Amino acid sequence: MASEHDEGRNGGAAGTGTGDGGADASREAGPGAADESRVPDPKTAAAIAAAEAAGPQSGESVRVDSWIWAVRLIKTRSLGATACRGGHVRVNGERVKPAHSLRVGDEVRLRHEGRERVVVVKRLIRKRVGAPVAVQCYIDNSPPPPPREAVAPAGIRDRGAGRPTKRDRRELERLRGLESLSRARRDAKSKPPS
Repeated sequence: MASEHDEGRNGGAAGTGTGDGGADASREAGPGAADESRVPDPKTAAAIAAAEAAGPQSGESVRVDSWIWAVRLIKTRSLGATACRGGHVRVNGERVKPAHSLRVGDEVRLRHEGRERVVVVKRLIRKRVGAPVAVQCYIDNSPPPPPREAVAPAGIRDRGAGRPTKRDRRELERLRGLESLSRARRDAKSKPPS
C-alpha cells in the first residue's frame, strides 16, 4: 500500500502531470497491486523501505546511468554511462545521455552483453539494492534470452591427454575457426627477416 502512495508522489515530483501520476497509480492498482501488497520476506520489506528512503526527495531526479546500475541491469555505473554514450540505452524510444532524468512510467531499453532488456520504471532509486528489491523497481518486458547452445564447445581435450602436438593445435584452431591464425604463424616463420 505504501509503495502505491510513494509511486504517485515520485511520479508527481519528477515532473509528470497530475493526470499521468493518477494514471500510473490506477494502472498499478490493477492485478499488480495485490502482488506488491504481500511482501513475503520481512528483510525484503526493510530493504525496500531503505531504498525508498535513499531515493530522490521531492523535486530531485535520478540519472539513467545511475538507475540502471542501481536496479542491477548493469554491473557498474561507468558501464552504464558508456552504454548511454554508445547509444545502447533508449528511454521512450530516444537515445539518451548518461545524465538524462528518469520518471516513473518511462520505458528503458538497454542492449548489453548480446541481449536487449526492456523495462518500465516503477520506482526511482539511487542506491544499488539486492536482486529481490531491484526486481520490484521495474516491470520487465524483455524478450526471453536466446537459448544456450546444446553443442559442447569445440576443441576440449581429454584430461591427461598431454600437451597437444603441432598437428593437434592446427586441428583445434581449424575447429574453432581460427584458421587465419595458423596461416599467419606459418607466414611469419617462412618470411625472411628484413
